[in-house]
Amino acid sequence: MIVTGLVLLFVPFAGSNQAGDTTIRINGHTPGVTPFISNLSLTASNTTVLKSIQFTIAPKPGSVTRPLSGTYANYYLVNRSFENPQTGEIMLPVYGLYAGSTNPVTLTFSFVDGSSKQAHTTITTAAYVDQCGYNNATLLQPRTDSTDLSYDYIFISNGGCAGNSPVIIDTDNEVRWVSPTSILSALNASSLFINNAVYETQGATLRRVDLDGTITWLGDYSSEGVENFHHNIDPGKTGALLEADTTDYYESVVMEVDFSGRLLKTWNLADIISAAMRAGGDDPSQFVFKRTEESNNDWFHNNAVTYNRADDSVILSSRENFVIAIDYETGAIKWILGDPTKKWYQFPSLRQFALRVTPGSLAPIGQHGLSITYDEALLLHDNGNPANFQHFPNEASRNYSSPRKYQLDLNTKVAKEVWNYEQNQSVYSPICSCVYEDAPLNYLIDFSSPMSGAILIGLDAAPNKIFWYQYPPNSGCNTAYNSRPIHLENTKFPAVAPRVQNLSTRGTVMSGDNVLINGFVVSGPGTKTVVVRALGPSLDSFGVSSVLADPVLTVYNSSGAIIASNDNWQTDVGATFIADNGLAPGNPSEAAAVVANLVPGAYTVVVTGNNSTEGISLAEVYEIPRPGGTSQLANISGRSFVGTGDNALISGFIVGDVGSATVVVRALGRSLASFGVSNPLSNPVLTIYDSKGSVIASNDNWQRDPNNVVFLPKNELAPPNASDSALVLHLPAGAYTAIVRGANGTTGNALVEVYQLP
Repeated sequence: MIVTGLVLLFVPFAGSNQAGDTTIRINGHTPGVTPFISNLSLTASNTTVLKSIQFTIAPKPGSVTRPLSGTYANYYLVNRSFENPQTGEIMLPVYGLYAGSTNPVTLTFSFVDGSSKQAHTTITTAAYVDQCGYNNATLLQPRTDSTDLSYDYIFISNGGCAGNSPVIIDTDNEVRWVSPTSILSALNASSLFINNAVYETQGATLRRVDLDGTITWLGDYSSEGVENFHHNIDPGKTGALLEADTTDYYESVVMEVDFSGRLLKTWNLADIISAAMRAGGDDPSQFVFKRTEESNNDWFHNNAVTYNRADDSVILSSRENFVIAIDYETGAIKWILGDPTKKWYQFPSLRQFALRVTPGSLAPIGQHGLSITYDEALLLHDNGNPANFQHFPNEASRNYSSPRKYQLDLNTKVAKEVWNYEQNQSVYSPICSCVYEDAPLNYLIDFSSPMSGAILIGLDAAPNKIFWYQYPPNSGCNTAYNSRPIHLENTKFPAVAPRVQNLSTRGTVMSGDNVLINGFVVSGPGTKTVVVRALGPSLDSFGVSSVLADPVLTVYNSSGAIIASNDNWQTDVGATFIADNGLAPGNPSEAAAVVANLVPGAYTVVVTGNNSTEGISLAEVYEIPRPGGTSQLANISGRSFVGTGDNALISGFIVGDVGSATVVVRALGRSLASFGVSNPLSNPVLTIYDSKGSVIASNDNWQRDPNNVVFLPKNELAPPNASDSALVLHLPAGAYTAIVRGANGTTGNALVEVYQLP
């Protein structure tokens, strides 16, 4: 039934043109497939001028969670048949509503000419019948009023509550979404939230569930010998990693499928480990077992997988044995991390791959929830539970569980435990638990035990405990198995894959080689449009002294030909486009230009001062997305003279929009001399800051980081000189700043580069 009689308030914004000329009426709403979803009925007088529609749900009074919001591109609404351009009728899905509540909702309509306007309405929802115990949680520490926690929403891949899994809660412990499907058991189902949708398995099948409740069947893998999928779905290299039971092997086969369900790769750990054991002179029949009619022979018990883009490896948790890394392409074993008292360590063929754990560190036992952290460390939940099938006399066990983080030096084959959260060694969760990092050092910890119930703890980077929830005994895996932090603050449709977008470089513009340079690469196959800017006077308002009074920018292609230039931005032929996209500089003497239809290749932006003036300037490259675009910015770089004080080389880059990306950031100095650059910085020091100004990583000489020595040459990104700096980082979506200074106050020209690993 459509609810009518709503009171609407439209608020136009400055410069409204198409916004003022277009009438949009809210007719009412109809309930969705769950109490957390509703469909708003709209009618627009002209949909061709619409760019996007955003909904925002107001948090409950007293909540400090960021509002849940979703933005639909207009072409997405048309493609999904949510919009009829001929009649102007639009059905707008709104998800993440509070059940059993009257929800204030704000709609923001954005138009092609840059104008926008808002409408306000309310949506009343039915109550939710909670079968998983979320409403019965003990709030040992309710969400504090701190806004420092990087995430506000949690995806729980539980599988034991019929019709109530998977589920999304917020950090106030309010349920905000449940799957409209019915997964009956965690033993034969798994799920993952990725690309702003939920991917679920049941039996040998995979389906996608959109946040609006739409279900799309993607694949049936029974023809591959799959009986069912279990435990996790984890992010892979290009798709999702599924953990399969086959007719021959139990919990020791992993498959990667793309997000349309197409099978990409299969790794059979029975075959991989057997081959390694035979090559090392051992008998694999003493360790690897096939399924029989009498027994599943759970020799491996794979429960989590993660992909490490830095060295193109797949890392798997074998609860019975160890954590093992294999090469993505060949499946060859790269290393093993596990307790040496277990059975696997007795075989020389496997022991040769073992990483040594440093004194004071504990090897994991019966681990779950593998992932790679922002600084390329291995994060897992050490359950402390000994082997069941591969039991070995006197093997180690613990009476408590803890998340642990390890830095791996693959050159020396050493693993060092650099962080844990043992909770005073008071919690034992032998199965089902996990830990994941969101922004750097922001964690979600899940102690999930069938005996004592589930515990969710949120830590910020300080670290402060922001919330601490305990669910009833016997809930355990049914309530909070495999809980991950996610972001619903501003979901976008279609989802944009995680990648490096935009670059800004601040530095000193002088004469000769001491100019400000931005470089960027467009990767194909299509063309790309960018806006480039050079700011000077408007930097005054940010407290920057000695600004460049009149910047001039010039854009070159890879052949050295000038393809665009500008002195004062309002004289550029694309000035209207620049203003409509919110990129107008704050001062008319600043420079900007639209560079359209760039073919794949390398480009350079050079900033100089008009009439040879000098000062600090900010050079920026903005990627302009377009529907169906196939090209993007690849590696991006900035070069400037590094002085002292304010005269550092400062580069900002944005990782967006969904998930996380693996990037390499380099700071080159002395090696620039080989490219003819005079007065290079002899010893650059690189520091990375997050959007809050916190230092998340730093490096002086790149070879001092043992991970760099392995990963950078493999990716052909090793800096040419030992005094250069570099960092490999696994970064979530957000804004970051790289600052380059000279060690011991040295000065000279330096280059900072940001590469996204493919």
